[in-house]
Amino acid sequence: MAENPDNSGTPETPEVTGADPATYTVAVIGGTGPQGKGLGYRFARHGHTVILGSRAAEKAETVAAEVTERLGGLDGAGAVSGATNEDAVAAASVVLLAVPYDGHDELVAALDLAGRTVISCVNPLAFDQRGAHGRVIDGGEGSAAESAQRLAPEAVVVGAFHNVSAVGLWSEEDYLDEDVIVVGDSVEAKQVAIDLAASVTGRPGVDGGKLRLARVLEPFTAVLISINRKYKAHSGIRVTGLGGH
Repeated sequence: MAENPDNSGTPETPEVTGADPATYTVAVIGGTGPQGKGLGYRFARHGHTVILGSRAAEKAETVAAEVTERLGGLDGAGAVSGATNEDAVAAASVVLLAVPYDGHDELVAALDLAGRTVISCVNPLAFDQRGAHGRVIDGGEGSAAESAQRLAPEAVVVGAFHNVSAVGLWSEEDYLDEDVIVVGDSVEAKQVAIDLAASVTGRPGVDGGKLRLARVLEPFTAVLISINRKYKAHSGIRVTGLGGH
């Protein structure tokens, strides 16, 4: 799974109180891990169509059935299905990468992501006796999200959902009391992630700037892991001072 804090929009936009501003068909690569499953559940809970991807279709179908059962016939929920990674990508316009960093480059290079909006929530982390810490990618001048963009130049990659608790995602709370920070070089692609963030937090995601700032968001997850271990919590990030956000 993508390492997450449980391993141990725009300022003028008001909070979402009803339907999301747009609906998408989302392929979740790594959809059988806690982070991918949780995000898939959140997206489907608020009307998006979700295809959970895995190397083995049978495993993805089993987890999709689990998510569908958890939705429990909720009014307005989107359909959830399982498929191989390749078939999931082929059926979707939006692809969420929720996979471990180990093997990330090989997987991304093997997928046909051309023409898709790709959202990376991959956190390259390592663990030692002192706890979690961020890996150094490309000598400090890279990130998992930037690697995905380099490997899939005909896709548009943004970074988002790095710091959201897998435990919180799988809870039955309507929304999580935190913010999703979105980074990317395409305004249109960032808007997709900003819209999807409303399924998690009840408000649009926060536009955090260019894709290179994934170099900050990805390793910051190690800080949340340390906080969670210290306080036995499932902490998140809340951005203040944005007015009507």
